[in-house]
Amino acid sequence: MKKLTILYIAGILLGSMASCTDDFEEINTNPNSVDKPNPNFVFSKAQLDGLNNNYFFTNILECGGMIQHYATYKEASGVGDKYLSNEVYFSAYYNQLYPNALNETEIVINALKANPNDSNRLNIARIWKAYLYHRATDLYGDIPYSDAAKAISTQVFLPKYDTQEFIYKDLLKELDEAAIALDPAKPSYGKADFIYDGDVAKWKKFSYSLMLRLGLRLSKVDPALSKTWVTKAIAGGVILNTADNAIMKYTDGPNDFNRNPVGFDARRQDFTAGSYGQKNVEGGKLAQTFIDLLKNTADPRISVYAGVWQGTIQNTTLAAQKGFPNGTKIAPTPAEQATYSEPNQSTILKYDAPLVLLSNAETNLYLAEAAARGWYTNETDKDLYEKGVKASFLNMGIYGISYAITDATAYLTLNPYNAAGSFEAKMNQIHTQIYIALFVDEQEVYANWRRTGYPVLVPVNFPGNVTNGTIPRRLKYSTSEYSVNSANLAEAVKRQGEDTFTTKIWWDK
Repeated sequence: MKKLTILYIAGILLGSMASCTDDFEEINTNPNSVDKPNPNFVFSKAQLDGLNNNYFFTNILECGGMIQHYATYKEASGVGDKYLSNEVYFSAYYNQLYPNALNETEIVINALKANPNDSNRLNIARIWKAYLYHRATDLYGDIPYSDAAKAISTQVFLPKYDTQEFIYKDLLKELDEAAIALDPAKPSYGKADFIYDGDVAKWKKFSYSLMLRLGLRLSKVDPALSKTWVTKAIAGGVILNTADNAIMKYTDGPNDFNRNPVGFDARRQDFTAGSYGQKNVEGGKLAQTFIDLLKNTADPRISVYAGVWQGTIQNTTLAAQKGFPNGTKIAPTPAEQATYSEPNQSTILKYDAPLVLLSNAETNLYLAEAAARGWYTNETDKDLYEKGVKASFLNMGIYGISYAITDATAYLTLNPYNAAGSFEAKMNQIHTQIYIALFVDEQEVYANWRRTGYPVLVPVNFPGNVTNGTIPRRLKYSTSEYSVNSANLAEAVKRQGEDTFTTKIWWDK
């Protein structure tokens, strides 16, 4: 009887389905799905995802350890500190970038490109795309670019790898075209843009400032092309004032993705609540190289950047700071661990601290290099160097007005710019300041160090390191690419060189 009842009900359902096929599509449409994405919402997400991407793994453990901003006694997490290979850490950034921020930015571009009235939103998205790709190619070299994030639009599921030379030249073209196309008379993102609130004039300056950064990146591999793009960027108008700085705004919640990844990811992974410097999960500390540089030059930024735990309070005075040596596996006692400097919990590790993407400190120091090369003659390299230092001091105020360092006179008197020195001596001074001023953006400091070689860092030679005791020149490709996109990856490796940490990328050769 039960079996007959089930068959009878099934028959009624089949009859009902046959009689209402006209409503089938409507019935089977998810009322919570969105056929057409809202570009503003997706762009906001692309900004958050672009900067939240594995900050601790990539910026602190890999890049931060290699450039000796950070150190740890632990082996597993000492990948950058000791030049070790750990797939979890070197694959993380690559694995998250494409399906999230890059894909989201491509969705925005595809949604806007057909409407001329959306040209501002479109071109800001192009600039953001260039920012994301330059950080990726600087880490790995040749990467998927022209075919990437095309699975939805053109069903390209296995993208080819483009050469870094092609990528860089196209990124510079994109920045130029996008900056020129920005029109203050047309609508923009408004509050959906967490960096500039949709301010078109500021995005234009950001585009030319990024062009300046990328143009100088070519100075070693193609000086003539480098000069061309540097002079174009300067003529376009770069960030020179604090008000134009590219700063990502965060809040302390309500969700983790609203929090600054420098604070959230670092505190979640290592500098955990209640540790007070004694039981850090990954043993992380600020490196001796970095702390000694700040102490030996009486740099007041040290109190903004660093602190030593004394009980439940961090002492941020210069005298209290002590950096941890790179390349050691000797575990200190908990009490001894607490005597070493860590990032300041009240400034850079605050959940709602802003995050600087590109500022007038960086641009003025790059202009100082351009002046030292003879590519820019409106101001002297000395004046621009001092402007860069002063801007960096004042920019400490992003953590609160009381942290702004308003007088750089004593520092510049104690550490004068050597205007009569050799070009290399000038480069050392200029890029040592980049090394200090851009702290927390470890990816950018690592890229700039590879281009310039300054400041001079003494490599460690930890037993079992994979670079023969030399500082790595890139990250290895994600392990998953060897199984998912193996043919295209093999072609890239054949062209660029062996997939190792010591293979130099195009602009580094």
